[in-house]
Amino acid sequence: MAGVIRRLDETVVNRIAAGEVIQRPANAVKELIENCLDAKSTNIQVTVKDGGLKLLQIQDNGTGIRREDMDIVCERFTTSKLQTFEDLSAIATYGFRGEALASVSHVAHVTITTKTADAKCAHRASYSDSKLKGPPKPCAGNQGTQILVEDLFYNVSTRRKALKSPSDEYSRILDVVSRYAIHNSGKSFSVKKQGETVADVRTLPNASVVDNIRGVFGNAVSRELIQVGCEDQKLAYKMKGYISNANYSVKKCILVLFINHRLVESSALKKAIETVYAAYLPKNTHPFLYLSLEIAPQNVDVNVHPTKHEVHFLHEDSVIESVQKHVESKLLGSNSSRTYFTQTLLPGLSVSGGSEVKSPGAAAESSERVYAHQMVRTDCRAQKLDAFLKPKEKPPPQPDPDSAGPSSRGAATKAARPDCVEMEEMDDAEMLMALAEQEAEGSKGNEDDANSAQRKRLRKEQQQPPEEEVDEDLTAATVPKRRVIKLNSVKELRAETTENTHKGLQEMLQNHSFVGCVNPQWTLIQHHTKLYLLNTTNLSQELFYQILIYDFGNFGVLRLSTPAPLYDLAMLALDSEESGWTEEDGPKEGLAQYIVDFLKKKTEMLEDYFSIEIDQEGNLTGLPLLLDKYTPLMEGLPMFILRLATEVNWDNEKECFRDLSKECSMFYSIRKRYILEAQPGEEQEAEVNSWRWKVEHFIFKAFRTLLSPPKNFSEDGSVLQIANLPDLYKVFERC
Repeated sequence: MAGVIRRLDETVVNRIAAGEVIQRPANAVKELIENCLDAKSTNIQVTVKDGGLKLLQIQDNGTGIRREDMDIVCERFTTSKLQTFEDLSAIATYGFRGEALASVSHVAHVTITTKTADAKCAHRASYSDSKLKGPPKPCAGNQGTQILVEDLFYNVSTRRKALKSPSDEYSRILDVVSRYAIHNSGKSFSVKKQGETVADVRTLPNASVVDNIRGVFGNAVSRELIQVGCEDQKLAYKMKGYISNANYSVKKCILVLFINHRLVESSALKKAIETVYAAYLPKNTHPFLYLSLEIAPQNVDVNVHPTKHEVHFLHEDSVIESVQKHVESKLLGSNSSRTYFTQTLLPGLSVSGGSEVKSPGAAAESSERVYAHQMVRTDCRAQKLDAFLKPKEKPPPQPDPDSAGPSSRGAATKAARPDCVEMEEMDDAEMLMALAEQEAEGSKGNEDDANSAQRKRLRKEQQQPPEEEVDEDLTAATVPKRRVIKLNSVKELRAETTENTHKGLQEMLQNHSFVGCVNPQWTLIQHHTKLYLLNTTNLSQELFYQILIYDFGNFGVLRLSTPAPLYDLAMLALDSEESGWTEEDGPKEGLAQYIVDFLKKKTEMLEDYFSIEIDQEGNLTGLPLLLDKYTPLMEGLPMFILRLATEVNWDNEKECFRDLSKECSMFYSIRKRYILEAQPGEEQEAEVNSWRWKVEHFIFKAFRTLLSPPKNFSEDGSVLQIANLPDLYKVFERC
């Protein structure tokens, strides 16, 4: 028997239609936000409870709804944006069918409070199944419209059960509002849960598109954006937006696409652009894209989907190809630089030290198998041939016998260029006698002082047993006849350094394998199966600071071949931008003379404790010898003299010693701005690259035995882990 065809009841028809338009709370929010934007709102506030199922409130400051229109506002096919079918071909508003409020009212309880600019008061009315429950009542209210949607899908239990958790629905609402907020810069959006005081999404009315992207998706994407824009008269379209460059990638593609200011999706456009990015991004990573296309309204068919999340337009393939080519050209132009983010914290290097990686020899002894991805293929004790091939340097001028003079500790020095220094020569018998005297003196004195005085020698003996290697990189402080410093301020500074030592970093520096210098500021080393990038400037500065503190008052002298007038040095420093001198500070000549007079008053202390020698005429004649065979770059000497007079707290003993040591260590450290590097393509001259040899064979060799790295080096970017062998194996296994 044939089935009977019946006309469906109007209520059933409306609920079926409502189910097509309002599929979940986010769809209701989208429809209502579009109504707000059509009403020329500049401030839209969304409040949500239980993911929008219990309550949705959308409030705007738009034109409002007239009192006369409130009777039919929730009926189907009632709209203020369309009158004839021909109007649909040039539609410029979001809504046009008049189904949004009708669909919502069929699956929820709707209350509308609205006020127009010329109305004396607001009116409130409630609706059910698109019908007015009672006549609108006057009430207090601001200009605009507030729509309250309660108990969404209360009469469609199957739909309500099919929805995911309230938190998931809330995240979908946040996503929808965020996308409209990005596109509608100049309008304020906010979304929050009911009862909460802080909004989860909030944009300001004066914010730009980039500001809104930063507020929604974070700084990581906003700082890597490229602005795009193109126009094609033949295809009758215009495109603008922002795309991420090759430095940014995410696991899932984020495409915020608006066509004629309507939030839509386009799988074809998305696939075309991702094809371009495949050549720039790592495998299985995707870009961020915000694109706004304006196509001639007569070329767009917006009436192809109930929720309007898809549109069709003429010459679709040609437009997509044009957009794809423009994006590709922008990416090509931005590929001149790539940024790689590194990890500053050091996994596997705890504060207390220790390491989980075993060397092949240790594993062999314990009969444990060492896998390829755990194998350490370098030996930190191995020496290189170039350690014996010191780069050629200009021959020093002939020494002037008359310029030699005894230092405060009787160490004989000769006049030479700054990096040519000769320490007092002692035969073996004198050395043994001096060591015996020092041990006897140390046993009588404070035990801590003796320990600190022997700090470097003990560490060297533990790590370098062969006797012939022990004396290769001694500082002047390891020469016998040391004097024991009993100043409490110096003891406290030493104790602070010891307490702040990062044992894991210390072990890493003691057992590292030098890889090479990237530039004067950055150096690569290997430790076990990890590759690290070290800030040579920061580490060398800390090295010389600790040498100054631990060997306080026990330095040799670097004698300058020609005394350097302090006045001239001060004038050079004041002439540089680094000094920060302004006319308000007074004439440079007067400041330079003040610096000379001030430092001449401190001559005795500077010479006794720091081996900084200044003669009666105000000339600098000697500098401390902190590391044997190492001389600081004299280009930094003027600023060093200026900072000695201006940046040191001379009123407090401990602060004075700390500041003096910090300024001196800054002067002695490896600083990029004072080093002349060979440009790419130029011939590598030995003199230009001599700094590389010094960094490897003086500075990093001293790191092994003399440096106790502070804990903050593992967090401030001074030590960066950039590769790990087990992780690299995982990457290559996927390829």
